[in-house]
Amino acid sequence: MIIREKTLLKLKLSRRSEVPPCRKMLESAFCRCEKTTWTRVKRRLRFLMLLLTLGLFLFTFYASSLDMSWRLTAGHNTINTSVPDVSADAPVVYVVAYPNQYSIIVDEPLRCGQEKPFLVLMIPVAPDDRKARDTIRDTWGKETTVLGREVSHYFLLGMNKGEHGTGNINEQVLEESRKHHDVLQSDFLDSYNNLTIKTMVMFEWLSSRCPNASYAMKIDSDIFLNVRNLVNVLLTAPRREYLSGLVVRDSPVLRDQTSKWFLPFSVFPESYFPTYAQGLGYVFSLDLPKRILEASAHVKAVYIEDVYVGMCMMHLGIALTDPPHGDLFRGEMHHEPSGCYWTSVITTILENSDHLSRVWSVYQSQNGC
Repeated sequence: MIIREKTLLKLKLSRRSEVPPCRKMLESAFCRCEKTTWTRVKRRLRFLMLLLTLGLFLFTFYASSLDMSWRLTAGHNTINTSVPDVSADAPVVYVVAYPNQYSIIVDEPLRCGQEKPFLVLMIPVAPDDRKARDTIRDTWGKETTVLGREVSHYFLLGMNKGEHGTGNINEQVLEESRKHHDVLQSDFLDSYNNLTIKTMVMFEWLSSRCPNASYAMKIDSDIFLNVRNLVNVLLTAPRREYLSGLVVRDSPVLRDQTSKWFLPFSVFPESYFPTYAQGLGYVFSLDLPKRILEASAHVKAVYIEDVYVGMCMMHLGIALTDPPHGDLFRGEMHHEPSGCYWTSVITTILENSDHLSRVWSVYQSQNGC
């Protein structure tokens, strides 16, 4: 009897510990649901990570390609001495290696600061064009005091193709410098496509060497310059934020690949150039070189130098100034002028150095006009 009661008690306890079948089904379904939900979450997380990894890879590839395209087609604005200079033999290349580290290897470090000129004439010229330099020295370059103001001039040279990169300085250039003290030479390759570099080196030199000058003019070597008329205009010109010359507005960008001034969309996407002064000769106040150099760190360099200066001026928010008379800065002549023409202008493009010598003789005969 006692054994039977113990057996019945065990049977009751075992029945109490058993889980009802419906409860087991619910627990099983819940586990399967929980497992399925977590599996889906893990799958979605894996898919999201895959997408993020792919996106990061594509972004890195695109950024790298964009940076390379910038360097190859549009120049750059950080110092990188590995970018080659552009020579005249490669007119379809638009790399402009500026800003960069360029050195003045033939210099006049003290002259401008000591003389304190009112006006400094900066003349870009090819290294081997000694005739152009001598002709200017014998014509408008010899006018050192005009209307009671001191005027000085300097010739700015790069290096010939055979000399560039060798570190050697042409002995004839050194001899010319010792004789006239008006030669500046930098270590960039002297070519048409490097005129922007030559112009920016000019601004660098003026900013560091001519702290007391009032104005400077960048003027080409094939130009007739009436220094008297120029100084007369500057006597009443603003002393700050002033740049004037043959001002060009709303000039369309040339997309014709045969043009000397062709620019592709990849280099200059706008349809019109900013307002600029033609590079044949423009004059500016001496507060601008430093500011233009600062702007060049933010403005993509193009090889058309006068346009690039206009781009820097636009970045600075400084408007160009028209000359007091629209016919003071002239382009090319279509016929030989008569009367008192040469005493009425500031600049005119000429054919060559011989033409300048002839025109200078005519100009001197017109002093009574």
